Amino acid sequence: MLLKYFYDDALSQASYLIGCPASGEALVIDPARDITPYLQFAHERNLRIIGAAETHIHADFASGGRELASEVRGTLFISAYGGEHGYKLQGDDSMTVIGLYDGSQISVGSVQLEAWHTPGHTPEHLCYLITAGGAAGPFALLSGDCVFAGDVGRPDLLQTAVGIAGAAADGARAQFASVQRIKTLPDYLQVLPGHGAGSACGKALGDVPTTSIGYEKLANPAFQFEDETAFSAWLLEGQPPAPRYFAQMKHINQHGAALLNSLPYPRPIVYDSEVMHAARALLIDTRSAEAFAAAHIPGAVNIPVSERKFSTWAGQLVHYDQPTYIVVDDTQVREVVNKLYAVGIDQLGGYVRPQTATRYRAITRSIAPQAADAQLGAGALILDVRDQSEYNEVHIPGALWIPLGEIEQRLAEIPREREVIVQCASGRRSNIATSLLQKHGYLHVMNLAGGIDAWRAADLPVEG
Repeated sequence: MLLKYFYDDALSQASYLIGCPASGEALVIDPARDITPYLQFAHERNLRIIGAAETHIHADFASGGRELASEVRGTLFISAYGGEHGYKLQGDDSMTVIGLYDGSQISVGSVQLEAWHTPGHTPEHLCYLITAGGAAGPFALLSGDCVFAGDVGRPDLLQTAVGIAGAAADGARAQFASVQRIKTLPDYLQVLPGHGAGSACGKALGDVPTTSIGYEKLANPAFQFEDETAFSAWLLEGQPPAPRYFAQMKHINQHGAALLNSLPYPRPIVYDSEVMHAARALLIDTRSAEAFAAAHIPGAVNIPVSERKFSTWAGQLVHYDQPTYIVVDDTQVREVVNKLYAVGIDQLGGYVRPQTATRYRAITRSIAPQAADAQLGAGALILDVRDQSEYNEVHIPGALWIPLGEIEQRLAEIPREREVIVQCASGRRSNIATSLLQKHGYLHVMNLAGGIDAWRAADLPVEG
């Protein structure tokens, strides 16, 4: 058999291609929306992709399951569980949809995948045991978001992201039962998880691509519990806030993301502020922070395409029911569009070339730590836009803490008459936040150059 690992570092998301060289068949598990890498690899290895299999309804990225199954005119395997919160996907002329139950089998040539219903992270969640042709038993578990290296999937997203009361506690109890079941598997079994470090689908994911049942029994805190109540309390404590776009991803993936060939591809446009305003559109400037600071279109929000978390930050800030436009060079359009499609941002109205942006005189100010300290003494406010765990660990005295993803909902807490110095760890998230505040009419706002890292390096006061 053949096993190929694909990893999207921007989303900390893993997908896998399982192939049988003898039959020439292959299956992709949890594909990303950009299916080109799978098709290219299959072509290079003379494999025919027969479809895709999902472990669950993802909350952090738009799945490519429907896209891939339709492209190869194959089968999309999904969980049959979940009830009203489960999949709503239907087959059509381009693909077949098959719902799987506990113990259901998928054949990829001589390779067998056995579905295990492992609810907890989501009610419909499946893991897949992989057995190579002729082997006496399985060699690996595709664990999706049930088990990670050093962690397990958070059980609270249906409650925190979607708003279903009581779902977190129910999910924690179900996750306990799933972990207890997985603990019965042999120690030698490899574990192939759906995410690595940096994902918001758990609270302490390890940064290794694979692990084993035996190692997780030794090192994973979740595997040490024998009491459901204690496990649930531990699991629910300290989960990071669910990013705002997770609710939209749940809806998109429950019904299947739109096929990319059905979406109008963005074309270059002549910028018109009145058209943008009438459409309530968001303009994302993807140039570097330095280029944006020097000159940009008023109202644009700066998310540099070079940022690792571009997709995540875009998902936090867009309004999915309104169009999004981008400032981008012709050579980077495809890259930016794919990163937006990756989190379901499909309403792309067009793009503005950077030459247009440089004609405007809007600028973004930054300030060095020592100068910022002096400004604080004169009445300025520090706005800390990091995550709660970062703020709790260390922060600048007197800082107002509002995470980047919550700024638009909490503008009333940010004074307009005072100088506001926006701060994160290194100055990157605060650059985005500064541009967002400018979009909303804040005139006295600047970015703390180098963030709290530079502040501490200058030996300025912190607490925490």
